[in-house]
Amino acid sequence: MSTKPLILYGVPFSQPVRAVMWLLLLKRCPFEMVLINPGSKGDNGSRHPDFLAKNPGGTIPTIEDPNTGFTLGEAHAILPYLCQRNGWDDVYPAGLEARARVDWYLHFHHRNVRDASPGLVAPKVRKDLDIPESFQEASKRTLTRALETLEDGWLANSAFLVGDSVTIADLAAYVEIGQLQPEFTNLLDFSGYPNVCRWLETMHGVDGHDDVHVVLATLGDISEEAPTMDAIRGANKAALRALKARLAEFE
Repeated sequence: MSTKPLILYGVPFSQPVRAVMWLLLLKRCPFEMVLINPGSKGDNGSRHPDFLAKNPGGTIPTIEDPNTGFTLGEAHAILPYLCQRNGWDDVYPAGLEARARVDWYLHFHHRNVRDASPGLVAPKVRKDLDIPESFQEASKRTLTRALETLEDGWLANSAFLVGDSVTIADLAAYVEIGQLQPEFTNLLDFSGYPNVCRWLETMHGVDGHDDVHVVLATLGDISEEAPTMDAIRGANKAALRALKARLAEFE
């Protein structure tokens, strides 16, 4: 009996959605991406009753196994689940201590590295949220401390966050930090973080990097002028076309 591919709900511009996309591409795992408009109550929105039936929190990414009906939300639940389901021990180590260190980073990520988005990206692309300046500044300070922690700790003595090979911890971290690079949104000066810069360059060589970041490459530098919603929608559509072309290689 043939099986249907996994469904990934979200948009390529979403940082945690990109992390899941990257893992699936890295492992050459076929999937279908269904665009979901975050926060919308429309037919393809994350607040529509049909989507809320799959994920009551109305968040992206969400995955669905069309063969069983199983659904799962939250990127940092999805990434380990996919690895354990498929036996991807190379990116989610089987060893108890190594796996625990990956989990450690995934927990650290929230309210630390994740603040790159509310502090720097969201104020540029979601003017409608009217994010208070005080909140933005607090998020920037949190991100600075997080980068210092990565610089002096996680990346001080290893090529990747957990040892000398890429794991889902790196994918989760890069989609937040990497989006700020000059070739993408250009929202942060990394010159004070040599270990982070080395790691960013290394991550460029991880299979799937360019495919996952088409949306950012299309949108380009937003440091001086905020992108329009039409530009963001266009970048998401360009990313979806590129993704379909890459997935066609797996057939």
